[in-house]
Amino acid sequence: MRSADERPRAQGGDGPGARPLTSAGAGGFVERHGLWDERQYVAAGHVRRVIDELGLDKVRFSFADQHGVLRGKTLTREAVPGALRSGATAPSSLLLKDTSGRTVFPVFAGGDGLAGGRFTGAGDIVLVPDMTTFRVLPWAERTGWILCDLYHPDGTPAAFCSRGLLRDRLAALADTGYDLTVGVELEFHVYRPVSRPSGAAAVGVGRPGAPGPAPEVEPLSGGSQLLHEEGLDRLDEIVDLLHRGLTGLDLPLRSLELEFGPSQLELTLDARGAARAADDALLARAAVRQICRRHGYHATFMARPAVAGTASSGWHLHQSLRSRVTGEAAFDPAPGPRPGESWKGEALSPVGRHYLAGLLEHAPAATVFTTPTVNGYKRYLPMSLAPDRVVWGLDNKGAMVRVVGAQGGGGARLENRSGEPAANPYLYIASQVVSGMDGMARRLDPGPPTTDPYDPRARGLPGSLAQALDALDADPVFAEALGEDVVSWLTTIKRAEFARYLAHVSDWEQREYLDLV
Repeated sequence: MRSADERPRAQGGDGPGARPLTSAGAGGFVERHGLWDERQYVAAGHVRRVIDELGLDKVRFSFADQHGVLRGKTLTREAVPGALRSGATAPSSLLLKDTSGRTVFPVFAGGDGLAGGRFTGAGDIVLVPDMTTFRVLPWAERTGWILCDLYHPDGTPAAFCSRGLLRDRLAALADTGYDLTVGVELEFHVYRPVSRPSGAAAVGVGRPGAPGPAPEVEPLSGGSQLLHEEGLDRLDEIVDLLHRGLTGLDLPLRSLELEFGPSQLELTLDARGAARAADDALLARAAVRQICRRHGYHATFMARPAVAGTASSGWHLHQSLRSRVTGEAAFDPAPGPRPGESWKGEALSPVGRHYLAGLLEHAPAATVFTTPTVNGYKRYLPMSLAPDRVVWGLDNKGAMVRVVGAQGGGGARLENRSGEPAANPYLYIASQVVSGMDGMARRLDPGPPTTDPYDPRARGLPGSLAQALDALDADPVFAEALGEDVVSWLTTIKRAEFARYLAHVSDWEQREYLDLV
């Protein structure tokens, strides 16, 4: 039971169940619409005391936009209690922008009836903090951070809150008797900014629809030496900064590794429940970029930067199901081998095979979610440790889906290697749930594993964002699961983004034609 004593602790108020609000503030947006459960109220009491005891001055109230980029407000210590009662507001148009910051929908002309007109006029959405996500930021002085869910002013979930969309799909999966466990591997590049000539602008100023020039950067390592210990040692300053920052956030960091490309690293996180893993990936990316910037480096999760050489960055998403009834791993084939015996049976259980078949069946359409940028499709190259075909394999790193752990006694999981590290983690994982559930419902079969993952006869992944959008339009399973409005919203934003890309005169065109024709 929550305590009825609502006084501040410094005034003799009582323990962890105390409401984070005063009598005068009762009945705020959160309580009025029943948006917190008991766990949230308890967490809020703890957060209030942490803020007091550590003397925090600011708290960031943040949410993931459609691109998986953190947006939000930094509130002062004095403003936090009010935000705990009633959330913080932000323009709803933040959910309608492409990656350049341009609002794609005509919000001041009816908004094309988007979500029943809820976004007309760019009115507010409400950021309601999830108190269980609170952290103290190690790299920002006296600053806390809370991840928020989005609501409309009438208390209903915001139509295009990607965190809410994943939660809904995980609830649907739970109704079938399973929970999803996710492990995260994120590759990224860390560069050194090139010194600017005297008088040069520090920031490339742009505008919505026309971003400013990208920062000039140079690599810190030569590349081509995967997992080279001395190569990683040369980057020890960065590795140490990231280790302290990520573990200081209580993120389940497993490793920081030197990857194949120049200035390319990889971080891996322990597997955990899908919703929490998505939060982890979101914060890990923000942490890496902010920590690096504060120490004079430039980190990017762009799949294939121009200075990346031959190595692109991917996001390998490990996934497995567990029975809600028995707690057993649902992908493990049965019976398994006894200790000391080699595996000679099936690679996956029937449930695992059906789920895998769903990932393959819907892979072209799902790439809008797994690879949402124009640049990400330039990673799909043959013989590159990145997939370009819709195939699966047993411990095969060239296949789109790699079955891991099935040989040697359990722990079977699927590793989807098609994603890019810039993907919105909630939409990426949700696309896997939608695809896998359809495979389970229809009892699809994935066929035999490949031994030639780059076989040109195999079905290819989309070659561009435009092809992926066409595949999504042609695959009804996502509209059925997520809602037609959601698919229309995302494809409209991404088509506008791709149209800007096509209209841009690139340096390739300039070099190819200016002096020739």
